[in-house]
Amino acid sequence: MLQANDLSLSFCGQQLFDEISFNIHSGERIGLVGRNGSGKTTLFKLITGEVQPDEGRIIVPKNYTVGYLKQHLKFTQPTVLLEACLGLREDDKHEIWKAEKILHGLGFSIEEFQRSPAEFSGGFQVRLNLAKVLLADPHLLLLDEPTNYLDIVSIRWLTRFLQRWPNELLLITHNRDFMNSVTTHTMGIHRQKIKKIEGDTIKFFDQIAVEEEVYEKTRQKENKKREDAMEFINRFRALAARASLVQSRIKALERMGEKEELRKVMDLDFRFNSMEFEAQYLMSVKDLSFGYTKDRTLIKDLSIAIGSKDRICVVGKNGKGKSTLLRLLAGELEPKQGEVAKHPRCEMGYFGQTNIERLNPGNTIEEEFSKLRPDLNYTAIRRTCGAMMFGGDNALKKISVLSGGEKSRVSLGKILLSPTNMLLLDEPTNHLDVESCDSMIAALDEFPGAVIIVTHDEMFLHHLADRLIVFNEDRVFVFEGTYQDFLDRVGWEEEARAKKPKKEKKASKEKKKQNKSKALHEKIARVEKHIDDEETALGTVSLRLAGSYGKARSEEITALQAELNQHQQAVDQGYNELEGLIAELDGLPSTFVL
Repeated sequence: MLQANDLSLSFCGQQLFDEISFNIHSGERIGLVGRNGSGKTTLFKLITGEVQPDEGRIIVPKNYTVGYLKQHLKFTQPTVLLEACLGLREDDKHEIWKAEKILHGLGFSIEEFQRSPAEFSGGFQVRLNLAKVLLADPHLLLLDEPTNYLDIVSIRWLTRFLQRWPNELLLITHNRDFMNSVTTHTMGIHRQKIKKIEGDTIKFFDQIAVEEEVYEKTRQKENKKREDAMEFINRFRALAARASLVQSRIKALERMGEKEELRKVMDLDFRFNSMEFEAQYLMSVKDLSFGYTKDRTLIKDLSIAIGSKDRICVVGKNGKGKSTLLRLLAGELEPKQGEVAKHPRCEMGYFGQTNIERLNPGNTIEEEFSKLRPDLNYTAIRRTCGAMMFGGDNALKKISVLSGGEKSRVSLGKILLSPTNMLLLDEPTNHLDVESCDSMIAALDEFPGAVIIVTHDEMFLHHLADRLIVFNEDRVFVFEGTYQDFLDRVGWEEEARAKKPKKEKKASKEKKKQNKSKALHEKIARVEKHIDDEETALGTVSLRLAGSYGKARSEEITALQAELNQHQQAVDQGYNELEGLIAELDGLPSTFVL
């Protein structure tokens, strides 16, 4: 069990933590929530020892290991697989299949295992770091926004993986659906204090709201009592006969103390500035094809008519062309073939991955807004600053000193300043906190125009999408229906495929060797099904165990731990058997492999 006792920490005169204490018990998977800038990542650094508190301490048990996903990228091995194997524990050094399994789940193909890490984009390099952290199997796993560089298929895999995580987990993510699917507890940094509950984020925020409502009602009642007492004291202070009563009231006031009024917590509270549009369609895309090089076409023969109230979500694996499609629709890129024709009255608001880079670092937030719309008065500019949570002197901050999340809010604010009837949003939530993501959904619900959004957040997909543009494998197509309709009727091809590489089918003249190959494949299929069943059971028992601490008797916990170990051993034995079968299959001439 990790313990934090009376931690206090200030940065540049700003109090982050004020005597906070918490425990992380065995098997707990905790979602850490709080406003951007509240200190979530700093708390991780306190746990790892990178930052020291002003007061208090963190007590870590002897031989207790902490794994932390860092964005710092430094690789020493020539291939992805060898680099990933550095994460294996000493007693697992020869269990290479574990590294292959995790790399495959995080989106690396079998062919990419032998490529150099330096050949990959920054996002895939972060995935490689994540693989190493998961392979280390630490007692406490710290994950800070692990989904920012993952596509939907990898997020779904990581969700299943973490649901079966047997040790402790502390998770920061803006993806509420992902957090609620994985965690057993929620811990929040709120008003420089920390609060932890058993349950999901919905229960946590509801409880905070109730507690603050009770606090405010109590404060108002005490203020009324104080006013009544002061009125009595002032009225009878000069009367000797009432002197003892007056002194009693004065002492009661001193004992009562005074509750401070809670300062309003700033919310991202905005509405997109809409522009009327009377026609049926805002844009027509016909036979659109595009590729950055001649030998690689990202988009081929895509056609879609975009209606004035459409909610279109663009989904698929990373690197397949989703952001490129939005740039084509926004007019930043020219199609190689086909056309993108927009209505003369179509006014677009575009939030792309390069928006943050286009901000002028020398401007203040206020200047960035006013230079975009010099026709607006000071009050309107300041109102937009406030809507983006830059009230008062915060509006005078330079762009250069802002965090990634703050710069994202500035970019969103620039969209608000211009009337639009079509929003193109490329992963707008990556640098927002959970509450700001909720505000984003509410603003999109109210926007009367069309919305085209690239997102990997399945909560957004389920809530918003009435149409999809799907990048699945080597094709892109329009799906007419909700995201749930897509999962039910089509699904992700990567999830349907076998986890292990399949050999090419070839004819064989020797029936005996062909039958052997067939038998091996059938046995592999049975072993894979056995592994899946055991992993499912492992996840179920893990959840029961995590939920039993503090409730169940010690003998019940011991029984659950024994059951958990049995399933884990069955999974390990299954993979060992599978590795032997695949090695035997690889030993056959390719002619006889089915």
